[in-house]
Amino acid sequence: MAAGLTAAALALTACGSSSSSTGSASAGGGKNAATATSATDFGGITALIAAAKKEGTLNAIALPPDWANYGALTSAFEKKYGIKVADENPDGASQDEITAITSRKGQSRAPDVVDLGNSFALKAAAQGILAPYKVASWDDIPDAQKDAGGLRYDDYGGYVSIGCDAKAVKVCPTTFADLLKPEYKGKVAMNGDPTKSGSAFGGVFAAALANGGSLDDIQPGLDFFHKLKANGNFNPVESTPATVEKGETPISIDWDYLNAGYAKEFAGKGVDWKVTVPADGQYAQYYSQAINKYAPHPAAARLWEEFLYSAEGQNLWLQGFSRPAEMPAMTQNGTVDKAAAAKLPAVTGSPTFPTTAQVDAAQQAVVAGWAKAVS
Repeated sequence: MAAGLTAAALALTACGSSSSSTGSASAGGGKNAATATSATDFGGITALIAAAKKEGTLNAIALPPDWANYGALTSAFEKKYGIKVADENPDGASQDEITAITSRKGQSRAPDVVDLGNSFALKAAAQGILAPYKVASWDDIPDAQKDAGGLRYDDYGGYVSIGCDAKAVKVCPTTFADLLKPEYKGKVAMNGDPTKSGSAFGGVFAAALANGGSLDDIQPGLDFFHKLKANGNFNPVESTPATVEKGETPISIDWDYLNAGYAKEFAGKGVDWKVTVPADGQYAQYYSQAINKYAPHPAAARLWEEFLYSAEGQNLWLQGFSRPAEMPAMTQNGTVDKAAAAKLPAVTGSPTFPTTAQVDAAQQAVVAGWAKAVS
């Protein structure tokens, strides 16, 4: 999924076609969806809906149905507009999405839209492969979380959290400092290898912030995991829903929306999964939406973005325990799903986000130092 930091093999769901279907993307006034920078620019949302329905399909990629409620989002879009969402390689990574855009230019099987890890979205924008588009609720997306020209915009995100099976662990840890305690020997796992996994990379960043580091200095995070390994608390098993259910990873550092999803999924199955965003190491990351500049279904692509950034779409993400980008504005204007918001793990303060340069430097440090840290 978008959490991945490295490319993986692509599993294609359709045979390649060299033709594009952009010919159906004109409104009655002859406007072209492929160049429309807003619904208004295309002649209004009604014209956009009609053109999208005529295209009939949206090519998506790397959208796991159990990730941040994407299954409910795609079903709701299909039902509302009668447009089929073809989701290729649901477990793919951000680089897979970018590669699919660059390698399939002009092909009908190219992705129309992508959901990218923030650093990958910035890189894709710099590559010139994204189409500028501003949804109707553009002003509700915080300025710090969108490209001023509309090339990419944050959609949903969350914080690094500590998940814990309260039936297997007597007292659940709530801070990074707690994780070093002797009672957690062999119990502290992560969702993958931080040289490859976005969530595990976020875990190292959060550990750095908890131990004197900063967005410019991730080394204290590597030092923390070295201590965790040295005292026997680090569990090398990659945390997944299966390992959580089997009790193999009784404590897991992961995004709060995934850990909160586990809590809901395993309620009643013998796993009392508690979730805490550690106050001593709060690190948040959002993913970004973008439209392929050469989308074979340009009207459907733009309608998908309008849906995702509607109150309905934003609240569906929220119901999947992730924090939608428009949540502050929706809280203010009363359209937020208050019941879903109340179920989010508690946090204090406001998130700060690393720049591309800071992420690049941190990735290089983790790639160079992770194996040594946990050896």
